[in-house]
Amino acid sequence: MCMAFFAAEAVGAMALGQQAAAAVPGANPDIALDSVWDFVVRGGPTIVAIGVCSLIALTVIVERLILLRRGSVLPRRFLTSLQAVASDRDKALQLCESDGSPVASVLREVIKHRGQSPEAVEQAVRSAGSRVIVRLRHRLRLLSALPQVSTMLGLLGTIFGMIKTFQAVAVSGQALGKTEMLARGIFEAWTSTAAGLLVAIPVLIVYHVLMGRVDAVAMELDRVASEWLEGDAGFMTSPQAQSPEPVVALRSAQIPAPIPGIAAVAAG
Repeated sequence: MCMAFFAAEAVGAMALGQQAAAAVPGANPDIALDSVWDFVVRGGPTIVAIGVCSLIALTVIVERLILLRRGSVLPRRFLTSLQAVASDRDKALQLCESDGSPVASVLREVIKHRGQSPEAVEQAVRSAGSRVIVRLRHRLRLLSALPQVSTMLGLLGTIFGMIKTFQAVAVSGQALGKTEMLARGIFEAWTSTAAGLLVAIPVLIVYHVLMGRVDAVAMELDRVASEWLEGDAGFMTSPQAQSPEPVVALRSAQIPAPIPGIAAVAAG
């Protein structure tokens, strides 16, 4: 995605440069950007580092998009199978442990602490939700740093290019042609800044999209866990300690909005 955006914008910049060069009589064809390779060469060594940042960003984005799919977070087959064995604690735990999805990690804690106090269940689910959110946010901090790194690398390349240009102009013994030399150096130096921004802008946009997806997934996990707790209310008390209170009373007294913590962790 980022590389495609970079290539498209680079091609657009080259087209504009070619149009401008064609409109100027006697323009020097040596400084024209005829290909993406020319764009890379004109930018200097920092273009390579910016390209590495783009590849890292592309890898993280694809990996997170796959992981944050609804089918990966809330697999329908797993939820259906778990409903079928909900009354058997051992089979339900075994099913949750064999499934690596985030919702399985949360529901495993619900089933494991079945029969304990509502506070213990709530605390266990909050802890599981925190671990799941950390796992869903894995590598997103790295992704958030890449736009700043790409922009700084672009500016660094521009500064190096300007230093090189002014040095070449200063040591030049020619009285004529210094203006053209300076213009060429500035033209090549700013190519690095453009490359950094072409990588930084789409990566920053995708980062916020992924963070919004994490928040949405946290809300879905919160909803599923709450619905499971309500449906599991009949198993919340062990047979030895079960009171004669009806299930409705257990729902109202023992399950007071159990999982606001998952969404709260994501929002924090």
